[in-house]
Amino acid sequence: MRGPAARSIKYHGAAAFEAMRKAGRIAAETLDFIAEYVQPGVSTAQLDALCEQYMRDHGATPATIGYHGYRHASCISVNHVVTHGIPSAEKIIREGDIANIDVTPIFEGWHGDSSRMYVAGEPSKLAARLIDTTYEAMMAGITAIRPGATLGDVGYAIQQVARRERFSSVLEYCGHGIGQIFHDEPQVVHGGRPGEGVELRPGMFFTVEPMLNAGRAAVKLLNDGWTVVTRDRSLSAQFEHTVAVTDTGFEIFTLSAEELSPEKAYTLSAG
Repeated sequence: MRGPAARSIKYHGAAAFEAMRKAGRIAAETLDFIAEYVQPGVSTAQLDALCEQYMRDHGATPATIGYHGYRHASCISVNHVVTHGIPSAEKIIREGDIANIDVTPIFEGWHGDSSRMYVAGEPSKLAARLIDTTYEAMMAGITAIRPGATLGDVGYAIQQVARRERFSSVLEYCGHGIGQIFHDEPQVVHGGRPGEGVELRPGMFFTVEPMLNAGRAAVKLLNDGWTVVTRDRSLSAQFEHTVAVTDTGFEIFTLSAEELSPEKAYTLSAG
């Protein structure tokens, strides 16, 4: 694909890779840190405050505070909220709730953007399957990344995993280029056709962040201007990593030590 969007994509060298590793590590460690606090009875405002304190304690600032007027250090999306859930003292996590927590620390001018699913107590079988499938879909998209592949290949890999489990992939909200700018080109849609879209080249940085719904793909934006929910109120799940295209494939900047352990803290069928 050629055109204005493709021409505006930034390509980064070794120094930028090292900077993104630092920012990505803080994002991953923030999400590791918050896991033990996602329990029935806690408010999403309390979780947000803990995330903010952790990022600041580690020399980072939350990119979301002040972004287009947003006031919080994270987005916390519970159950049928697809993305951009606003933390609130009134929103109390209940037994069996599932929640996505999305953080973007800025460290030395670079953004590390990642989100992860959490469960308060025991999830339903549907919720557990949705979470596992969403993680698998994200990783399928990431493993499609290599020089010469396209963003259509990435989206197609994600969508195939979703369809196999009869879940739907949200297409209105997508991944994005990232680095010293929070949201940049290219747009990374979580669906597509093989061989179509922007061609991947070494040095590209972007997020892969599929949102899968247990029901239909249709979503709506609430009157607060941020919160996106499923129209049919079905459960939704999301995972996000910040990645780079390398000479031989990909690098995940926001990979967590928890993710590499035999028992994943936030997926439910690993063992």
